[in-house]
This record gives sequence, C-alpha cells and structure tokens, in this order.
Amino acid sequence: MRLIVLALIQSILLCGGQMFMKLALKAMGPVSWTWSFVLCQLLNWWWLACGVSFTAAGVLWMYILKHWSFSQAYPLSSLAYVFGMIAAMLVFHEHIAWTQWIGILFIMAGCYLVAN
Repeated sequence: MRLIVLALIQSILLCGGQMFMKLALKAMGPVSWTWSFVLCQLLNWWWLACGVSFTAAGVLWMYILKHWSFSQAYPLSSLAYVFGMIAAMLVFHEHIAWTQWIGILFIMAGCYLVAN
C-alpha cells in the first residue's frame, strides 16, 4: 500500500512538472537569442515550478527504486498518464475522446494488477 501512495505522489509531481512546463512555454512568447529574452525566462515562475516539481519527483523516484523491486515500481509510474489526462481536461480545457478514457481504465487496471 505504501508503494501505491508513493507512486501516486510521484506521478502527481511528474505530471505537475509537465503541466508547469506547458504553462511556461505558453508564457514564453517567440524565441530570440537576446539577453532580454533570457532574463524574461529567468523571471518566469512557471519554469521554477517546473524544476521544483521535476526535482521532487526525481528524488521520490530514487527512494521508490531503492526500496521496491523495479518490476513493481516502474509500471506504477504510468499513473502519470492518468493525471496528465485529468490535467489536460481541467487545466488546459482539452477534449478527451472516449477511446482515451478506455485507455486510462486499462492503465489503472494494469497498475492494480501489478501492485497486488
């Protein structure tokens, strides 16, 4: 049960990093190799949130790999796809097709089977 909880947290952090990256890229504007562009990116808080989220996910992933078997831990990382789909719908207001929801159900069923 502890592995599932940690895998959920790690997947949420991983999804958060991807979500923050998309938000940072939306706020970025056109790319130009000027100092003002670089400074603007350094002041873009979405990049900071992206880095913090990815770093926390990476540290938690190292802990998970150290304490559980790879064959159990790695399939549970696919939970990030579930959270990604939910973020696409809630944050970015994307339309999710019914076939994608069926895929999410298969991922969740697979994670359940691997965890037990």
